[in-house]
Amino acid sequence: MNGTAPTVAKSETTYYLTQILGTDIFVKEKKIGSLEDFVIVDGDKIAEVAQLYIHRPFGNPSLLVPWDRVKVVTPREIVIDIDDPEQYVREPSEGTIFLKDYILDKKVLDIEGKEVEVVYDMKLVLRDKLYVSEVDLSRYGFLKRIGLRRLSMLLTRSADRMKNGMIPWAYIQPLPHNIGSFEGEVRLKVMKEKISDIPPVDLADILEELDQDQRLVLFRQLEPEHASDTLEEINPNVQRALISSLEKSHVAALISEMTPGQAADILAVLPWWEVKAILQLMDPDKVKKIQAIIEFHEEKVIHFSTVRYITVPPDMTADQAQDAYPKLAKNKTVIMYLYVVDDQGKLLGVIDIKELLKADDTARLKDIMVEDIISLKPGAQLKEAAALFTHYGFRAIPVVDDQGRLVGVVPYRDVMNLTHYFI
Repeated sequence: MNGTAPTVAKSETTYYLTQILGTDIFVKEKKIGSLEDFVIVDGDKIAEVAQLYIHRPFGNPSLLVPWDRVKVVTPREIVIDIDDPEQYVREPSEGTIFLKDYILDKKVLDIEGKEVEVVYDMKLVLRDKLYVSEVDLSRYGFLKRIGLRRLSMLLTRSADRMKNGMIPWAYIQPLPHNIGSFEGEVRLKVMKEKISDIPPVDLADILEELDQDQRLVLFRQLEPEHASDTLEEINPNVQRALISSLEKSHVAALISEMTPGQAADILAVLPWWEVKAILQLMDPDKVKKIQAIIEFHEEKVIHFSTVRYITVPPDMTADQAQDAYPKLAKNKTVIMYLYVVDDQGKLLGVIDIKELLKADDTARLKDIMVEDIISLKPGAQLKEAAALFTHYGFRAIPVVDDQGRLVGVVPYRDVMNLTHYFI
């Protein structure tokens, strides 16, 4: 510690609880202990730090020091202004809430006793006083807690850390006054009316982490439109388990909120008898559209493939392929890719025509081809092809058999021009 401590500045400074726990505590220039915890007063919008709980070495009893005795706060040191530390040896009063002991690592979004997320950290804002403004449920917070802070900084952009997994204290229901001694039973709850603020994709992640009973309790809290949007984001296996446990009338109402294509995607994961029971409760005109899409989705991709594509040997040079291209492309359906195959017809790689034109004339095709090939099996369904086209933006996808032989190519336009089947 250097020099005389200045008073706490009025400008706002942000800390995280895990960043400041364990900080050395000084009286003047003498270290008397380390920060064990904060005592807070629970507020409506934010919680206020009322006291410091200071651990002292050599078996000396801990101290409870009021926040107004604090003069300096940094992650490296906290300076307090007291004359006799022994005057602050006292037992916590009934109802005292410790920030680390009672809240850190506890569960959040506990609907009717069902636990969901974990508080990995808490954001503290220092003005003239120290406040708890947000709880951190993010993956970034988790990585910090297990000692991978540098990795978390690399994997998570700053903007994402700020907006993903941070819940304002205002969203936390009031903590009980009779909190008692800590035995692990203290839980936080996001207010039920705030569940609707959670984006469907994030809510889907939460639901996937729950057991089935917990999942049902939370899902039934959602408004129909929010539930419908969330259901679309859930993993198919979880979709199946969730839908099978809901009343068929509830599922029918949710499906009715979707487009026919979205509804078909959801129903495709269910057994046929459940699909039949759900569709019987829906509008007949919409049912016809959904059934047509389900049947169409299940069409085999090989039926939409063409054999009119360009194949070339691996040892052909780029200039040879360029010279031969006009003849090779004549009467072909797929001309934007060259498929490199061996003597047995096994697909070795793919070359985009643009890459061929940019290649060195003497380069062998096997040296410029893309070997990491995205392909489909002949038995794959049309909906799988549509998903790959949407994800990768390819203009065609090869179809290969179990031996890796090229048996066809599916053009983008032959699948995706049928967009009315997928929306």
